[in-house]
Amino acid sequence: MVDRVIRNDWDFDQAINLMRSRGYPVTVSIRKGAVRTVEQNRLQRMWLNEAAEQLGDQTSEYLRGYCKLTIGVPIMREASEEFREAYDRIIKPHTYEEKIEMMMEPLDFPVTRLMKTKEKAEYLDRLYEHFTGQGVVLTEPGQG
Repeated sequence: MVDRVIRNDWDFDQAINLMRSRGYPVTVSIRKGAVRTVEQNRLQRMWLNEAAEQLGDQTSEYLRGYCKLTIGVPIMREASEEFREAYDRIIKPHTYEEKIEMMMEPLDFPVTRLMKTKEKAEYLDRLYEHFTGQGVVLTEPGQG
């Protein structure tokens, strides 16, 4: 499966060329919005590293799993019926500790990588509120 974000006429033309090159039949799905940005991903990683360093009792990978479960899952359950169905069937029956483990490597149940820019922005806002509410000082975007 190939995902393309169409931002301009050139992107559109390239997507058409790709579809033509695949031959028939071909199935096309269209969704409004763009996938999360590289900048959003970098900011998330930076904040998780900063939080892990300042809190001192959890790794950034554990915090990533915790945030995916407690912040990301509610956002995605609201945004996507397909996600909600998969989460409820596969993850929901497990214990809290098992759920966090399923969010972490090596299982890494997809949550934030399925987000569009809008959902990822909401996720980052909630992540920021969560950690700064605990006294963690996070780098503000643009301050690097």
